[in-house]
Amino acid sequence: MTDILTKILGEYRILNCFDIFRYLVFIHIHIRSPSGMATGDGDDDGNDGTESKGASMTDYEKLGTFYLGKTHDLNTQKTGDDLVLYDAKDLTTHAVIIGMTGSGKTGLGIGILEEALIDHIPVIAIDPKGDLTNLALTFPDLSPEDFKPWANPQEAAAKGLTVETFAAQQAELWQKGIAQWGQSPERIARLKAAAEVTVYTPGSTAGRQVSVLRNFSPPDPRIAADADLVREKIGTAVTGLLTLLGIDSDPLTSREHIFLSNIFEKTWAAGKGIDLAGLIHAVQSPPFKRVGVMDVEFFYPRKDRIGLAMRINNLLAAPGFDTWMGGDPLDISRMLHTPSGKPRASIFCIHHLSDAERMFFVATLLNEVLGWIRTQPGTASLRALLYMDEIFGYFPPVANPPSKTPLLTLLKQSRAFGLGVVLATQNPVDLDYKGLSNTGTWCIGRLQTDQDKERVLAGLEGASGYGLFDRSKIGQTLSALGKRIFLLHNVHDTEPTVFETRWVLSYLRGPMTRDEIKKLAGAVAATGQAPAAVPPTAAETQVAFFPVPETEGTTPPLIPAGVPVFYMTASGAGQGLAYHPAILGGLKVHYESVQYQVNLTRPLWVIAFLEEGPVPIDWDQAEAVDLAPVDLARTPLAGAIFAPLPSQAHRPEAYRNWQKDLMKKVRQSHPLLIFRSSRFNTTSEPGENEAAFRVRIGQMARERRDLEVEALRRKYAPKFNTLQNRKLTARLTMEREADQVKSQKVQTAISFGSAILGAFLGRKVLTNQSAQRVGTAMKSAGRMGKEAMDVERARERLASIETELQDLERQFQSELGRITGSLDPETEPLDTLRIMAKSTDMTIDLFGLVWMPFRSTPQGGRIPDWK
Repeated sequence: MTDILTKILGEYRILNCFDIFRYLVFIHIHIRSPSGMATGDGDDDGNDGTESKGASMTDYEKLGTFYLGKTHDLNTQKTGDDLVLYDAKDLTTHAVIIGMTGSGKTGLGIGILEEALIDHIPVIAIDPKGDLTNLALTFPDLSPEDFKPWANPQEAAAKGLTVETFAAQQAELWQKGIAQWGQSPERIARLKAAAEVTVYTPGSTAGRQVSVLRNFSPPDPRIAADADLVREKIGTAVTGLLTLLGIDSDPLTSREHIFLSNIFEKTWAAGKGIDLAGLIHAVQSPPFKRVGVMDVEFFYPRKDRIGLAMRINNLLAAPGFDTWMGGDPLDISRMLHTPSGKPRASIFCIHHLSDAERMFFVATLLNEVLGWIRTQPGTASLRALLYMDEIFGYFPPVANPPSKTPLLTLLKQSRAFGLGVVLATQNPVDLDYKGLSNTGTWCIGRLQTDQDKERVLAGLEGASGYGLFDRSKIGQTLSALGKRIFLLHNVHDTEPTVFETRWVLSYLRGPMTRDEIKKLAGAVAATGQAPAAVPPTAAETQVAFFPVPETEGTTPPLIPAGVPVFYMTASGAGQGLAYHPAILGGLKVHYESVQYQVNLTRPLWVIAFLEEGPVPIDWDQAEAVDLAPVDLARTPLAGAIFAPLPSQAHRPEAYRNWQKDLMKKVRQSHPLLIFRSSRFNTTSEPGENEAAFRVRIGQMARERRDLEVEALRRKYAPKFNTLQNRKLTARLTMEREADQVKSQKVQTAISFGSAILGAFLGRKVLTNQSAQRVGTAMKSAGRMGKEAMDVERARERLASIETELQDLERQFQSELGRITGSLDPETEPLDTLRIMAKSTDMTIDLFGLVWMPFRSTPQGGRIPDWK
């Protein structure tokens, strides 16, 4: 009894009778009362109430998941250890990011783009502010020397630091930042190697140029077969062009819009493209006599048409407008992947453009993306990502700018083709929330006004995939969000999640100026990270091999009778048009292979420039070109000059010999290449080039991975659920047993206290009643020991279940590790099969002299000027 009493007195620190009295009073007032019994002194098992989901930082990148950040508790304002992982394929139902300036919206957006590129998913990003160019600033070494060229001098000066010191601080900040979020320099290196980042600056030479107005090409045959799609493409093209001209137009009431739409329709129906020079001519001399039932002259008199033609001509002749004509063609396939099949992040920086130019370019780009998805096979996995930062003005709720129609169509239709659309804005009031009803993921950060919050709540309620939308609760959550804290509302999840965004791998140095973009383009080129987006054409490879001739004429030289003469169609832009001679051969080549199930005839157009010397034509230097007979004219443009014709080109027999040499060269050097992937046991389609095949098997790998991961999750879900339920039951049991131990401790203390108090309050010797009280207290102490053993057994059961969960998690991760992630299309081994054409399988459709147009540059050189 003495030992038990000593233990109790020691445990409760009861030192004398006054302490005993105070303790009993405390028990009576605070413990024995019903409300007091509900108050405990905390868990006795040392558990802080948090629970890790057990996501592995080393494995999640294999699973097609994006690491967005970690869960955040708004009540405690603390960020936990649970990772927020987002399924990549959920982005096929699109996403919107909303948050005021300083909310961390740009960081979240760049984080999503980084995750996509690491997973070998290509990106097209529209950047109205210049922030997304930071995606190119990836420094795996995290050295101050890497940061120094991009450190902001103004920010350094504001802090009283030199640029060198500030760069060192930024390097240290990034080292600590990525480490705190479970990342490493190796992950930066993985991002840098996974994809090529190219910054395009339409209408400017700061970054890579992109050709937007060189030619309005007819739609792909798969689109041309659908009249509705063609009308949609025409409408967007015409609306964008008129916006660039400063003409407000309505497709149903604007005379200019209706007239130009008819020109596009007639031209495209003939399988021809049209450039601005051709459009000017067509406006003056339309390829039709009636618009609807009205005569053209009545609908749009000639003098009014001349005014429209002059506006287009002024646009064409404006200083610097040639920057819209040169550069890489706006080909979405080439913007998404390099010629070798490597994913690309094509960032279109447009902050230097006027509002009209921005709207024109965005509408044109969206229209091209829309056309591209309609040529792709369907898929349930993410194929590519379209990201637009600061969508203010491009998707308004009331107005209908040229960008709205294609964007709305993309949100409705691109899911079936694997294109995810991510839109970001700090102006919620400017968003068409009815249009965003097709958006499955909302990431909402700190908002500026109550009006913004109400607009977001209205949009969330309309897009909510949950059975009940708790507007009040979500509203309270939105009001409590801080910097870098976002509410993730995903229709594919059971409930919203509040999280803090992870530290990005790219250096966020802020928007880049024109000069900084130039510096970036030079730095990327110097490291070899961004080869040309498009392989050079025949003319571009040849132009450097011959200087501007010393003698040129204003009329074409005479050639032998019977030799066909053609003129490659020129753009008509600029001054100083000059024609240079070349030989053009057009053939049909038939390839056949029973083994590989090939039976294909395809056209081949080859151009080789003529040069003075012993070998005027070198077919080894010739280039195959994408050409159609409609691209050839029979007469030159007025005012052009002509390079001299090599002497051998005046001999008729030379053309016959060159034609024979061409046939021999095609037979030797133009096999049909078939590519085979052993991993997927599949071969390329006839005519599918290596890059396209690599992209296709990369998508096949992603689709296979997504299916296998989903099947594995379904397999393990019941097991995890069972163990989680058992864990919850065991935890509740342990807590109940712990509560009983606490209660028993109190009862024992009261029993001993009553006995001791009775002895101290007047009896020198224990009476029978006091002895009974002591006996009861001892029995209570015995029961307390038994309850303590029950708690220990419950704790052991909980630990055992947690061990089972850990073992199951390791087993799950092991099986996940055996699932092949997204392959790197650029390095995937392929077998190349060559199918040669026979001489009897080749026919010459066209062979003759072709004059290739070049345009003079201010530097005194010449650049190709054909379509």
